[in-house]
Amino acid sequence: MAQSSYLADRLAEYTCRLRYEHLPAEVVHEAKRRFIDSFATALGAWNSEPHRIARRCALRTQSIPACTLLGGGKTSPEWATFVNGLLVRYLDFNDTYLSLEPAHPSDNLSAVWAVGEIAGATGRDLITAATLAYEVQCRLCDAASLRQHGFDHVVYGAFSSCLAACHLLRLDVRRTAHAVGIAGVCNVALRQTRAGELSMWKGCAFANAARNGVFAAQLAAEGMTGPAPIFEGELGFMKLLTGPFTLAPMAAETGPAQPDDFMLRRTHIKYWPVEYHAQSAVDAALQLRTRIPHWSEIERIDVYTFDAAVDIIGKDPEKWRPRTRETADHSLPYCVAVALYDGEVSLASFDDRHLQDQQLLQLVAKVQVHRDPDLSARYPDSIPNRLEITLRRGEKLVAEVEFPRGHACNPVSDSELETKFRSLVAPLFGNERTEALLAGLWELENISQASSLLEMFTLDHASL
Repeated sequence: MAQSSYLADRLAEYTCRLRYEHLPAEVVHEAKRRFIDSFATALGAWNSEPHRIARRCALRTQSIPACTLLGGGKTSPEWATFVNGLLVRYLDFNDTYLSLEPAHPSDNLSAVWAVGEIAGATGRDLITAATLAYEVQCRLCDAASLRQHGFDHVVYGAFSSCLAACHLLRLDVRRTAHAVGIAGVCNVALRQTRAGELSMWKGCAFANAARNGVFAAQLAAEGMTGPAPIFEGELGFMKLLTGPFTLAPMAAETGPAQPDDFMLRRTHIKYWPVEYHAQSAVDAALQLRTRIPHWSEIERIDVYTFDAAVDIIGKDPEKWRPRTRETADHSLPYCVAVALYDGEVSLASFDDRHLQDQQLLQLVAKVQVHRDPDLSARYPDSIPNRLEITLRRGEKLVAEVEFPRGHACNPVSDSELETKFRSLVAPLFGNERTEALLAGLWELENISQASSLLEMFTLDHASL
């Protein structure tokens, strides 16, 4: 495939070229695992206050065509993308990619669901669009850091969700390139979203980027032109945000691809509902907890970690006295302490009772976070955390974890993923219907209409 000298054109050409037939069976299977995981994390967040707020707003909007909200109800494609995307992200339990810029690529799926519905897409179309979004976002994360310049990782999501939408709308190369320009010029998000005390917006930021990506694709579909070159221009993305970068070849861009060529296979499913850089620290804490008769015997907790973990979840004073769920699940000290306190980490670990538990907060205060250059050198190929716990009697316990459960190098099994799905979905849908939903998602490639996928997850009125 001939490539334009401009990145937006190259991305547009790739978007128009990629087909389901280019995807190896292993990639299709991994994509279905991400749909299962994302519907699970979304429904687990059903009762969250941000969801209730966004849902009320979305239901005020009537739209032709209309899109389905998870649980039921109709709204515009943009609002459906936002509300469903908020649900996927809110618990901080959806998948992760680690590179120069960390990301949560399953955040793109709400755009895939919404645009797939209005485009009359099939299950295979949804799988292809999702794979495309992962490919684009993860390659951009490999190419240049945003957070080091003060911008949020969701900026890349405006591009990836837009391109997934363009693919589903079957736009040609020219209109797709214009959509990329519109998406890029209007969606520069500040990293303040993840600094200090975190707010509800933390779980909304990518949902907003995806909403804007869908908006850009729809405008371009009707003929709206966008600024170019969006990446290389005089006042473009590289000039103002990242500096020059080169995007590595994407899977199947120029010919047949192997399963491991696809970025989707390099992303990580979360085993615990905490920010990903804390996953290995939680793993180590739970291993050590089995050797400690009671948390009250702990004198001191030293966490040796890599720079990204310190910068994102281990340096702000608010991380030692979190007042919100959003801050607590992005706090390395809190996540380690609650694992030692409860002997597990679950959604309940971040409820108001825990956040106000003075004994737990006293344990959090015993956590010291240390930058370790040797561990930093191993990131992002691994996420190494080492815990050293000193007990009151003077004994020191040590554990180090490099690849926590769920990492691409230590993946969860299909059975473990199904257990996660059941734990988050059954409280809303009951056991029998949860099994039916799970069976339907494993057969995603055979779904003839995307609308039927969202309708599967309709709740009765009493549950809304």
